[in-house]
Amino acid sequence: MQRLRLFQGAAIASLALLGACAGSADMDDSADAPAAAATARASLYSPSGIAMGNAMIVEMAGGLRLTVNGMALPQGGHGTHIHTTGKCDAPDFTTAGGHWNPAAKQHGLNNPMGPHAGDLPNMIIGTDGAGSITINLPGATMAGLLDADGAALVVHAQPDDNHTDPSGNSGGRIACGVFAAG
Repeated sequence: MQRLRLFQGAAIASLALLGACAGSADMDDSADAPAAAATARASLYSPSGIAMGNAMIVEMAGGLRLTVNGMALPQGGHGTHIHTTGKCDAPDFTTAGGHWNPAAKQHGLNNPMGPHAGDLPNMIIGTDGAGSITINLPGATMAGLLDADGAALVVHAQPDDNHTDPSGNSGGRIACGVFAAG
């Protein structure tokens, strides 16, 4: 009988503690919660409107983190860049402007006078038409990316030589997507 009373007492104490915890969950803890990271997304399309992949940028401490997932692209290496204007008019996507370059540097990850903020590694596409890249962009900001005229992600027909200014001899623009917040 005494064991039953001890068990009942422990059960009641446990329920009281759970009730107190549940009650505190209703309190506003928003000041302690970390702020959600800002994001921007782009859906990539060919000049004829075929879906070619997507890109996502997430704000992180000290910069941005970009992930690009390509699909239905030709096999091989492709120059991939963030371009300065959020506009992707077919057939050649020249409305996306030049590479995003807020620091006025020269083109190329291997250029001693570069790189542009929008210079990225080549995206390698496999025989299945798919490939991806993920890269940190130190010092880049979401505010700079999503300025008054926005930004776009462009995939080029050829690999980027990572040196030649202004575009690394990466050829025509075969896929483009406009970044939008969210």
